[in-house]
Order: sequence, then structure tokens, then C-alpha cells
Amino acid sequence: MMNIAFSYLLTQAAVAAESSSYSLALTTVLIVGFVAAAIIGSIAWYNSKRPVGWEDKERPDFVPDVDK
Repeated sequence: MMNIAFSYLLTQAAVAAESSSYSLALTTVLIVGFVAAAIIGSIAWYNSKRPVGWEDKERPDFVPDVDK
């Protein structure tokens, strides 16, 4: 929640300064960062020990094997 508020304030400051390229760059960085975090987190979760109830589930084909 804090990151959303911070990015909102930065975006509003950029709009107030009439710097549209700054807000576009900020939005792009936020979107790319979120997608990267979701992908890396998913790979880490699928490669970790399975939670209770997920022990017998198959791993998706698109998740790479990571050696420990």
C-alpha cells in the first residue's frame, strides 16, 4: 500500500511539473517490476516445498527446474 501511495505522489508531482515523460517512465517501471516480481515469485513458489494439500500436484511445464 505504501508503494502505491508513493508512486501516486510521484506521478502527481510529475503531472504538476508538466513532465509527461517522467510519469510514463514511472508507470512503465512499475508495470515491468510487478510482472518480474510475479514471475520470479511464481518460479520460487513452484520450486519450493509444496504446501499442505499440494504435495501430489504436478508442476507446470513452463516452470524451469532449479537445482538447490
